Amino acid sequence: MALVAGVRVKLVADLVLGDAAEAAGDGEPVGLLLLGAGVQGTVEHVGGDVAPPDEVREYERLRALRDDYGHTMPAESLKRLEGEIAKLTPHWEAFQVRGPRSSVRVRFDNGFVLDGADEQVLTAL
Repeated sequence: MALVAGVRVKLVADLVLGDAAEAAGDGEPVGLLLLGAGVQGTVEHVGGDVAPPDEVREYERLRALRDDYGHTMPAESLKRLEGEIAKLTPHWEAFQVRGPRSSVRVRFDNGFVLDGADEQVLTAL
């Protein structure tokens, strides 16, 4: 189900937000912010598509390179390029199966606001 503004949702997995906070800038971590699964809130805004993972973008780049210039490449370079594409193909296929996802802004009941989150980490109530 696609989420829309005003829908009540809950978090389906624990989320660790940001890097460890540093006390007084001395580089010593003091902790992390964790939102536990089950936290409920309300969708405030549904944004654009979530960017594809790095592996998918690299697959697309390498495929374009092969399609445009593969016929001019030395055989060994083309073979290496094909090997890289083959390693990234499962990521591309999984991305095609899941389809596009939107980012959302959620205001949780505890006051925290999560912005730019992948809608897949939330479920409608």
